[in-house]
Amino acid sequence: MGKTSGRDQQMRARIAQEAARMMGEEGVQDYYAAKRKAAQRLGAPDTRNMPRNSEVEVALEEYQRLFRGGQQAGHLKALREGAARAMRFLADFSPRLVGSVLSGTAGQHADINLHLFADTPEEVSLFLIELHIPFQDSQKRMHISRDEWQEFPCYAFSAGDHAIDLVVFPHERRREAPLGPVDGKPMRRAGLEEVEQLLNGS
Repeated sequence: MGKTSGRDQQMRARIAQEAARMMGEEGVQDYYAAKRKAAQRLGAPDTRNMPRNSEVEVALEEYQRLFRGGQQAGHLKALREGAARAMRFLADFSPRLVGSVLSGTAGQHADINLHLFADTPEEVSLFLIELHIPFQDSQKRMHISRDEWQEFPCYAFSAGDHAIDLVVFPHERRREAPLGPVDGKPMRRAGLEEVEQLLNGS
């Protein structure tokens, strides 16, 4: 029994490490997809020993520390500077930074993810159209409570070397963040002042 448990734990760790590598190197951003692909690559597509998202997050931090070192710090700074510029540009919509650029685990292909707040999503699309910024629109399904999912309008555009993803929420959801994919708790959101503090190392 103990040997089986040990093998299970080893497979779980290997899946977490491979999923982290794919998220860090290959631009896979969805935890579930990364874990499934990792299991397939390791020859265990039907395994029940899937790591939790939080385990993949820890493995990703370790991967970046070991294999990217100083590169990660420079990469993260550039992304946060891009986020700060985008937040100033979108100041009318009270932007908040979320995701891997805020947490510090952003991989080489990470997008800058911002939450915006408006009376209607059309306010954001009209703003971009009036400034002649090409964008793609879609819907993003988000976990807003333990048992409830909801779709929100999403706009994506490029700014220099960075891809910017905007999710638009009604004003009343400013104090009610959707649940994050790592720990299932309300997502951490940072305003421009906090992002600038991160950039200044304070």
